[in-house]
Amino acid sequence: MTPNFERYIGIDYSGAETADSSCKGIRVFMAEDAGEPIQIQPPPSPRRYWTRRGLAEWLCDKLGDDKPTIVGIDHAFSFPLAYFEKYRLSSDWQSFLEDFRYHWPTDEQGVFVDLIRDGHAGHGSERIGDNRWLRLTEAWTATAKSVFLFDVQGSVAKSTHAGLPWLLHLRKHCKRQPHFWPFDGWEIPERKTVVAEVYPALWMRRFPKDGRDGDEQAAYATAEWLRRADCSGSLSGFLKPDLTSEERSIANIEGLILGVI
Repeated sequence: MTPNFERYIGIDYSGAETADSSCKGIRVFMAEDAGEPIQIQPPPSPRRYWTRRGLAEWLCDKLGDDKPTIVGIDHAFSFPLAYFEKYRLSSDWQSFLEDFRYHWPTDEQGVFVDLIRDGHAGHGSERIGDNRWLRLTEAWTATAKSVFLFDVQGSVAKSTHAGLPWLLHLRKHCKRQPHFWPFDGWEIPERKTVVAEVYPALWMRRFPKDGRDGDEQAAYATAEWLRRADCSGSLSGFLKPDLTSEERSIANIEGLILGVI
């Protein structure tokens, strides 16, 4: 079985502080071909850990070359249908990202999620969701939380609100635009780089920790699962899941967590 990709990147994300803050919770592991994932450290700087801005710039560079790559990022890529209906938004994913970025400009210098939540930046009060709303893919996991449920253990709300503007950045600035799954289609063009939403909790216990902390293990497990699934041929099935026409229509708007089905 010939793999579809040559590089596998797992990212455990963090919505802490600002886009230029050094975040211990951001971890990156990368595997190439048949090699085991290794941790990728940020470029040398006074900051010890990755910043969200630095990570986006590094990803732009990596995704811009001609090496087919699949990237799994640990935050939601879209919102529940109820959000689109409440604010009468277009179902087009890029339009959603642009609308969100206007209201929640978490990629701007000095801006952080709670600053917007408190009304001191952006226009977040005009785009608030109900923390009881779940995307279909979250309901299928049984343990994933709402993208609007802040300030609880295991929440992805802050990382999602901090990360969405950077997906728009990648979409606009990568030299070779990657395929954002499933929004750009369920069929992946040959040798195309893919960026997908992941939920590392699905895989973290499958692999020995070998001294890695929780954030490191999440990124490692993502990269290693992607590599193994591709090498075994099963990844193609996860990228083209067996969905009903209604489920597929919903996932085209809400997105899908890779590996859930």
